[in-house]
Amino acid sequence: MVVIRATEILELAVRAAGLEAVPPDSGVLVEGEGITKILFGIDMGAAEILIAKQLGFHGVITHHPKGGEAMVNLSQVMQNQIQRMVNAGIPINKAQKVLKERQEEVERRVYAENYDREVSAARLLGMPFIALHTPCDILAEQTVQGHLDRRLADRPQATLKDLLDILGELPEYKNALVKPKIRVGAPESYAGRVYVTMAGGTSGGKEVFKAYFEAGVGTLVVMHCPDDVLEAVRQQNIGNIIIAGHMASDSVGINKMITVLSQYGLECTRCAGVVDPGGDNLQQQ
Repeated sequence: MVVIRATEILELAVRAAGLEAVPPDSGVLVEGEGITKILFGIDMGAAEILIAKQLGFHGVITHHPKGGEAMVNLSQVMQNQIQRMVNAGIPINKAQKVLKERQEEVERRVYAENYDREVSAARLLGMPFIALHTPCDILAEQTVQGHLDRRLADRPQATLKDLLDILGELPEYKNALVKPKIRVGAPESYAGRVYVTMAGGTSGGKEVFKAYFEAGVGTLVVMHCPDDVLEAVRQQNIGNIIIAGHMASDSVGINKMITVLSQYGLECTRCAGVVDPGGDNLQQQ
């Protein structure tokens, strides 16, 4: 069985997502070595770190950044959304401007966060602690977009009901308690061009959604969406929104990452919200 350092696990994750550098919302929060068994969850706090210690795990991976620079720099990774918007046909200058308000809101929020709570717990327990946010979200976005593109290739008149059925074919959505749901539009509404946006830190805000629809996107598939954005899109009456579900969508990317880490001999156990593709959230890989 392989034994590696936390920094090496981070490098594996960055390469798996096709990134050239560590994104600002990810990183090694507490370094360590001799890692073979990992407890991997969506939100890993002090309680989960203590559980990992008690159960004999050698390291903890949290999806959502739970401290240190990974939390403080969350707004910076939102810059990645610009290229995603450009790929959808939004001019780069417009993409930058519509994102800016929401980016500044997220940056201000950091000042109210306790960025050392979980990290200090891991440090005191001597538990290696890693945050893998954007790398997993990129894998989720690619997986869901690829699945929808393949299934919709010969169905130009697909409806939102069709999209729900197709999303349900992915095991994470099939096994999740919270299922994909239409939030703007109706089951019989034509989907049009379907675009998945799940990476980039957090939701871009109502102006970003509007820009996507003005660029010709018919339906956005997202992890979650604030009420003010949903209301704004309803008022605009030019696009549809499907909420795929936060935990299930995060799990799509995390499970892809677990597959990668397992190929290098690392033993990963899911917890804290990760939906197992086999239906057992405690199953060990």
